[in-house]
Amino acid sequence: MRVELSEVTLDVEVAGEGPAVLLVHGFPDSHRLWRHQVPALTAAGFRCVAPTLRGFGASDRPEGGPEAYHPAKHVGDLLELLARLEIDRVHLVGHDWGSGVAQGIAQVVPDRVASATLMSVGAVTAILGAGWEQRQRLWHLTMFQHEGAEEWLSREDFAHLRDMLGEHPDVEEVLEPLRAPGALTAALNIYRAGLPVEAQLAAPVALPPLSVPVMGVWSTGDRFLTERQMTDTGAHVSGPWRYERVEDAGHWLPLDRPGRVNDLLLSFLKENS
Repeated sequence: MRVELSEVTLDVEVAGEGPAVLLVHGFPDSHRLWRHQVPALTAAGFRCVAPTLRGFGASDRPEGGPEAYHPAKHVGDLLELLARLEIDRVHLVGHDWGSGVAQGIAQVVPDRVASATLMSVGAVTAILGAGWEQRQRLWHLTMFQHEGAEEWLSREDFAHLRDMLGEHPDVEEVLEPLRAPGALTAALNIYRAGLPVEAQLAAPVALPPLSVPVMGVWSTGDRFLTERQMTDTGAHVSGPWRYERVEDAGHWLPLDRPGRVNDLLLSFLKENS
């Protein structure tokens, strides 16, 4: 369904009845990332809301440069979406950049958040403080800042972006929307606004700890994130903290190990409903 908000119109999947679960994808995905989780959650009595963020997939790509895609803009979109759907309290589930957006929502309206599940990406302070190996794995964050990144990534039918995405199970499906004029720039702008080089090199900002129940989930085959950044995230949570390690999965663990991810989600959501 298409949901018109004050600044953008988002492509959103809404299914099921019961306690609400907001599923937030990251780069370069859409709400299709959660296609194995939605049936399991709805069958267990949850209402799933899975939006495609501005700048991705079939959602709007507003003009205005990187600041139109700042993570705070995504937080605002999703809070407005929840209001349109008359959802007062929600479980948050985020993967990749979606984890960062979920953390932003939990910071802004903790009283409306029943729980937060962070997949792959932990607290930004933990990531920036996780040592040299983590910095090496995030080399692409700096490359994405440059104006020439689009040409390099899309050259020879997206050969370099294909290499970067590696084991992504839906590589052709996620590349197709990026072929539209301006689509790749819109997708990269969340990096340009959210983690510019200055922020990557500055001393980590001391953010208030997450006060809601949090589950961090990391997969052993993640090529971008180390386990340390996720386990260290526990130090930035003042509410209940749970850590889960998923074996034999790459960065896109909701697609690689859907059964395991579904079991973890159902266990954690039921604990906190």
